[in-house]
This record gives sequence, structure tokens and C-alpha cells, in this order.
Amino acid sequence: MFLEIRYCKPEDFDKILILLQQLWPDQALDKLALQEIYQLALNNDLQKLIVGVANGLIVGFCSLTIKNNFWQAGRLGNVDELVVDVNHRGSGIGTKLMERITEIAVEHNCVRIELDSSFRRKEAHQFYLNIGFKARAYLFTKSL
Repeated sequence: MFLEIRYCKPEDFDKILILLQQLWPDQALDKLALQEIYQLALNNDLQKLIVGVANGLIVGFCSLTIKNNFWQAGRLGNVDELVVDVNHRGSGIGTKLMERITEIAVEHNCVRIELDSSFRRKEAHQFYLNIGFKARAYLFTKSL
């Protein structure tokens, strides 16, 4: 299988929405709100969105937010989403997406890359450990 990794285009949104529903299966997604966020991200120099395309189909999506970080005294890249279509998992697409998003972080002078993952996603945790990530902290959130 040939896999192309490329930056997202405006017309990719509907296919990415399908992947996001797979990432968050228990959540009702607001298409209009997500589409607005997608457009903002495409126009934001500090957000990078990529897709994996196999045989003309979008089979994976990954997003990165770059921010200045005092703890690192430099730029930090945060992987906000990573999802591979359920029918293509285990075929190396997630690894390729993470390799490319890491390259993008380096190109933007990030000194570290990090991500958070839900407690229930045990397979994803093992994947991240296998590609060199380390569990470093808990993430605390509060809805506003």
C-alpha cells in the first residue's frame, strides 16, 4: 500500500470528520463547530494538520499545535489528535503520521513533542510507548 502524507486541504473536512467520529465514538459531534475550528486551524501558523492518503482515500489524520513553553524554555509541539481509520489500523499509518508530525515539530524549532490520551485507550498507550514516548504526567481538565 502506497501512503501519501500531506497537509490538509479545506475539502478534506468531511473525510476527517468521519475519522474524528471513530476517535470519539461516544460523543455526538457538532459538524458546524468542528468545521469552524478546522478552518481556523488551517489558517493558523501554529497549528499543523496532516492526513494519510492511501489509494485516494483519507485513512488517517493528525494535528499539532505549537506553543511557547516556559518549562522547556522553548517551543513545544502538542499532538492534539491522531486517528487512523479502523479498517487500516495496525498497518503502520499511525507511525508514519507521527514520524511526519515530529518532523514538522522539528522544522518549527520545537524542543519537545507531547500528547495526552484517554485512560481507556490502552492500545494507543502501548503504541505511543513503542514509538518512543514516555508517560510523564496526568492531565487535569475543567469544563468552562
